[in-house]
Amino acid sequence: MISRIEQGNHSTNQRGRKSNIAPCTLVIFGGTGDLARRKLIPAIYNLLLDGLLPSNFAVLGIGRKRLSDEDFRKHLRKGVEDHSRQDLDEKKWSEFERRIFYFHGETEDPMLYQEIKSRAEKIEKELKLPGNRIFYLAIPPTSFESVSEGLFGARLIHPKDVAFPFSRVIVEKPIGRDLSSARQINATMAKVFNESQIYRIDHYLGKETVQNLLVLRFANSIFEPLWNHKYIDHVQITVGEEEGVGSRATYYEEAGALRDMVQNHILQLLCLVAMEPPRSLAPDVVRNGRLEVLRSLRPITSHEVNQYTVRAQYGPGPHKGIEVPGYRREPGIQPDSTTETFVALEAFIDNWRWAEVPFNLRTGKRMAKRATEVAVHFKGIPQILFNANHDAPIEPNILSLRVQPEEGFSLRISSKLPGAEVRIHPVNMDFQYGTEYCSASPEAYERLLLDVMAGDATLFMRRDAVEAAWAWITEILDGWEKHGSKWLPEYSPGTWGPLESARLIGKNGRNWSTL
Repeated sequence: MISRIEQGNHSTNQRGRKSNIAPCTLVIFGGTGDLARRKLIPAIYNLLLDGLLPSNFAVLGIGRKRLSDEDFRKHLRKGVEDHSRQDLDEKKWSEFERRIFYFHGETEDPMLYQEIKSRAEKIEKELKLPGNRIFYLAIPPTSFESVSEGLFGARLIHPKDVAFPFSRVIVEKPIGRDLSSARQINATMAKVFNESQIYRIDHYLGKETVQNLLVLRFANSIFEPLWNHKYIDHVQITVGEEEGVGSRATYYEEAGALRDMVQNHILQLLCLVAMEPPRSLAPDVVRNGRLEVLRSLRPITSHEVNQYTVRAQYGPGPHKGIEVPGYRREPGIQPDSTTETFVALEAFIDNWRWAEVPFNLRTGKRMAKRATEVAVHFKGIPQILFNANHDAPIEPNILSLRVQPEEGFSLRISSKLPGAEVRIHPVNMDFQYGTEYCSASPEAYERLLLDVMAGDATLFMRRDAVEAAWAWITEILDGWEKHGSKWLPEYSPGTWGPLESARLIGKNGRNWSTL
């Protein structure tokens, strides 16, 4: 366990970044949406409570609903009450809400942006803000082009070559639905913004355990020498979701599990697990390392999709004591839909470090529980001495990194059971953030919004990485279209997916970890 003294010596990084954060205005397109209410505003509020916000700031929400500033503040207050990791403090909220404003209009209307500019300049003058602006596009990708052009046409964006005052834009996923559409969106953004101004956000990269992956690997001498094909048998990455598609049926029917989860969240986790040691923590050095992993992924060709991938849909049945419909019976879903709610893949990274090490990836809805875990399975020991019984071999060591819901990690080792006989039993050396540090970890959006304010793009996806990920994913999608089944197997709700998934990983004697 980490001593309290050690914690104190190493806890200054985030506080030390305050000096890099200049006063700014955060303009949120989609200001009345769920993302703003449930994640963005609670994140900003928590940064205020933690003393991490710049000394002066403003939030301007843009939406289609006709609301006054006061109505908008009440709407956001409810979001903070329901979703903030820290309780609402009346004094702090009173201070916070005075810096929240709202403007309504249609993003397709070019005149809207001149009105936004006038409102933003008025707010900046009243609050003595220097004109630094961050635009958060919490809107569908189909609106990116009209908003980008509107911002540019109204001169809300400062020129690309001007460092101060700065203009930055945050783009939510999905960035396209295949390689072609991703390139189109990126090209549209590039007409208006310099690449250094664009922050493509993946909230998984802001989670504490995900950030800790590089520290675990490169700040501990016991792991890095073993982090290669000589000692690691395979790696499993699981992202399980308990809920069904719910109100996202329209979006999900067009996306599916591969686009929704694998293309971004899971591939980003894979990159952090597999990347080479960066020479520094400079943003582009780290992002170059992640890109190299994506470019080293072995393609899964159209003729190989049935060998290396499994698709399925959740069926009807009891889940948490309630009878739930199968995916094809959900409102808004076509009865003959072939959209997958579960996907498992066996991927390989063709480089020296990871030669022939399988990376087994799986994600699905209506699974046994909500859990995200990276499990590094080390190779077994020789079957001699304590491992001489071929019928009951000793279980290999496993390093498990839990991303959610309880953040932390554990290392499974073999130990002798107490008693006269030599009996070997697996035990876990366990670490949990909440227990060790006696406080909740900051939410992912808190870290990521703070990074944008500081101009730190380390945890954000660069254009070339987005397109490299889509290139790999699109080949799988094309293979499914050509050779995939027209009817997908179903799995029972509350399980870890279909039997075919167990067969995929089990063909070489491996099993999925129990979460």
